[in-house]
Amino acid sequence: MQFKSMVVSNVEVSPGYFRMRMTAPKELEKTLPGQFLMLKVSESIDPLLRRPFGFFDVGVLPAEYAGGADQTYAEILFKVVGKGTKMLSTLHHGDLVDLLAPLGKPFNPGPGGEEKLLVGGGIGLAPLYYLAKELVAKGEKVRLFAGGRNRDDILCITEFERLGVETYVSTDDGTLGESGLVTEVLERHLAPGKRIFACGPTPMLRAVALMAERHQVPCQVSMEAYMACGVGACLGCVLPGAAHTEETPDYRCVCKDGPVFDSFELKWS
Repeated sequence: MQFKSMVVSNVEVSPGYFRMRMTAPKELEKTLPGQFLMLKVSESIDPLLRRPFGFFDVGVLPAEYAGGADQTYAEILFKVVGKGTKMLSTLHHGDLVDLLAPLGKPFNPGPGGEEKLLVGGGIGLAPLYYLAKELVAKGEKVRLFAGGRNRDDILCITEFERLGVETYVSTDDGTLGESGLVTEVLERHLAPGKRIFACGPTPMLRAVALMAERHQVPCQVSMEAYMACGVGACLGCVLPGAAHTEETPDYRCVCKDGPVFDSFELKWS
């Protein structure tokens, strides 16, 4: 679905990281955790391509807060890394953006009664909040493992804690939480009867996937990739599947087959 959206707020939550809320049509309330949107940053041709962002949250502002009628909204988290996201950081209340949403395959929450372990690195925390919100609403036990290079990369932890999520924080330089890698903290809590949901840099996802395999714990990963179309037409965001070889290629399209994959679907070596 393509639609115009109005920026409601755009707040810098940590140096270089922004949380933006936008209006959305009511149909977007059916969006599932793990899906994403493609946002056109400017009406001009520069930058030409849309930018993909996972849904940080989707909800409804009640009439008393939305000016007379219930208003559906969507939120994203983004990091300023180039021209497009720099332009996005300058938008403010009332500005309009063009969106394609919802896109992609969502997380599969799995059976009830399992402990859900969410693992996020930096901006990879973005889709995990919406997932945590939905899992907590179903009465699931949820723990969050958040990692980053330093304290500036640890985003919106208070929001997770307000949901009742038990949080564990680690940073490479020790400026917040434990000193070290988030995977080291995660491994101490792995056991049968748990399920992992992870999003972040590929090296972190690789480590989580291999760790989950060793401990025989189900694991889903939300992959990040450069995308041009967001619907599987351009094949610009492919990853090798588990059976991939040079003789028998096996590629998966992140935007259409993902962005969420069972970790065993992908080739990590």
